Amino acid sequence: MGTRMSIASRRELVAATASRYRASARREKRRILDEFVAVTGYHRKHAVRILNGSVRAVESARGGGGRPRLYDEAVREALIVLWEASDRVCGKRLKPLLPVMTDALERHGHLHLHDNVRERLLSVSPATIDRLLAPTRLAVRGGQRTRARTATPLRRSVPIRTFADWDSPAPGFMEADLVAHSGEDPSGSFVHTLTLTDVASGWTECVALVVREATLVVEALDRLRATMPFRLRGFDTDNGSEFLNETVLAYCKAHEIEFTRSRPYRKNDQAWVEQKNGAVVRRLVGYRRLEGLAATEALTRLYAASRLFVNFFQPSFKLKEKTKIGSRVTKRYHAPETPCARLLALDVISEGTKERLRGAAATLDPLRLLDEIRTMQHHIATLAAGHVLQAVPGRNADLDEFLRGMAAAWRDGEVRPTHRKEVKPRRYWRTRKDPFEFVWPTIEGWLATDPDRTAKELFERLQLNEQTPFPDGQLRTLQRRVKQWRSARARELVFGDPVLSAAAGAHLSLTAPAAPGADVVAGMTI
Repeated sequence: MGTRMSIASRRELVAATASRYRASARREKRRILDEFVAVTGYHRKHAVRILNGSVRAVESARGGGGRPRLYDEAVREALIVLWEASDRVCGKRLKPLLPVMTDALERHGHLHLHDNVRERLLSVSPATIDRLLAPTRLAVRGGQRTRARTATPLRRSVPIRTFADWDSPAPGFMEADLVAHSGEDPSGSFVHTLTLTDVASGWTECVALVVREATLVVEALDRLRATMPFRLRGFDTDNGSEFLNETVLAYCKAHEIEFTRSRPYRKNDQAWVEQKNGAVVRRLVGYRRLEGLAATEALTRLYAASRLFVNFFQPSFKLKEKTKIGSRVTKRYHAPETPCARLLALDVISEGTKERLRGAAATLDPLRLLDEIRTMQHHIATLAAGHVLQAVPGRNADLDEFLRGMAAAWRDGEVRPTHRKEVKPRRYWRTRKDPFEFVWPTIEGWLATDPDRTAKELFERLQLNEQTPFPDGQLRTLQRRVKQWRSARARELVFGDPVLSAAAGAHLSLTAPAAPGADVVAGMTI
C-alpha cells in the first residue's frame, strides 16, 4: 500500500520516473513499475498508463487541463426544461422524446434554443441524461405507496388468462383494473379510477368512478369504446366483484368482447395494467382520499388532459423477451416509444385512423396539456385536504409564467401538488457580508473576455492585487458566484437575452400563445 502523497509530490515523482521508464528495457521497466506502484499506491495498469503518458498524471480537474466538457450548463438547463415538460421521465424514456418535445415547444413558441445547444442536446445519451439530471432529481422527494386491497373473486363463466398467454395480440386487447382513492382509511364510499391498458401498444385510458359499481364500469366502457383509436376486442380483469358479474358479462357478450380474468392473488398476470396504475394513476393523483362528485369531476378533467399527454408524449418500455436460466431471469425490452408511435407502426391500424393520430400529434401542445394537469392536480390536492371550493379553475391562456418556472422548479422539490409535502422555507438572505461585492464588476469583465477561466484562476489573479487581499478560505465563495454567473449565461442561451427580450416586449423570447382551443383526439375533448 502506498503512502499518502501530496499532488505536488506525485507530479514530481512522475516527471522523474516517466522518461526513465519509457527509455528502459522490459526487465528494467518491470522493476521501475514495482517501485512506482509501491510508492504511489496506484493500480498497476493505471500506473503503466501514467508512465507511458497516455494519462496526464494526477492532474486535477479543478486546477486546469483535462478534456473540455461537452455538455455544459446550457445543455443541462435546456434538459431540465424538457424533463419537466415531459413530466420527469427517466433518461431512457426521455432520449427518444427529446426531438419530439423540442420541436413541439419551439413550434408553439415556448422554447428558443441556440443552434449549438440544440445540436449537443439531441446527441446526449440516456446515461448522460441521467447523470446530468442526477443533482436535480436529488432535490426532489417522493412519497410512499400503499398496497391496494382486492375484493372477493367471482370466477363463474369467465376463462383465466395469465401473463404468458399474451402472444403478440392485435390492438384492442386491454387489461383493466380499479384503483381505490381511499387514502389510509378503506372504509366508506370513495372515488375509484378504472384503468385500461392496451397490451399491443401501451395505450392507456383512465376513467373516474364515483363509487365501485358494475353499472358504472359498463357506462365507462361505453364511453371509452367511442373515443379509443381501435376497437375494444378483449377485456381482461382481476377477480373483483365489480368486474365478475352478470352485468359486465352480458355487456361483453352483446358487443363481441372477449372477457377473461387473471388468477386469484397473482397480480403479475396483469403486469401491463398494474405498471400503469403506478406510472400513470398514482403518479398523477397520489394516495390521498377522494370522495364525492366534485372529486370525480376533477379527476375526469385531469384524465382528459393526461390521456393525450401520456399516449402522445410519454415513451414507455415494452417487453421483448424473457428468459430464465436456473434462478436468473433476463428481460430484454424494445426501444422506448409512445403508444401513438406504436399504433402508427402497426399494419392492422387503418390509414384513416393513422391520419387522425398524426393530425392530433401535430396540433397538440404538450406544455398546455402539462399546465392543465398541474392545475387540476392542485385542485384535487385542495379537495383532498377537505377544503370546499366554489368554482373549478379555468384554463390558463398565457403559459409564459408556467414555462419560466420550469427551469428552476426542481429547486423547490416536488412540483406535483398531489404529492407535495410541507417543506421548510428556503433562506434567501445573506448572513455575512459579500467579500466580492466591490470587485465583482471586474470579475465579470474577466469572464466576459475569457468565459472558460476557472474560479480558481480568477481567485489567484485577485490575490496578486495587494490592494484587495483575499484569504484562501474565500475561494469556495467565489466558485459559487461564478457558478451562478454561468447558470445565468446558460439560461440566456436557452431562452434568449432577458434584457433584449424585455426591450422588445417579449420576456425571455417567448411569444404569448393564442387563446386556448379544444384539443380533440378520437372523440375526446379537453
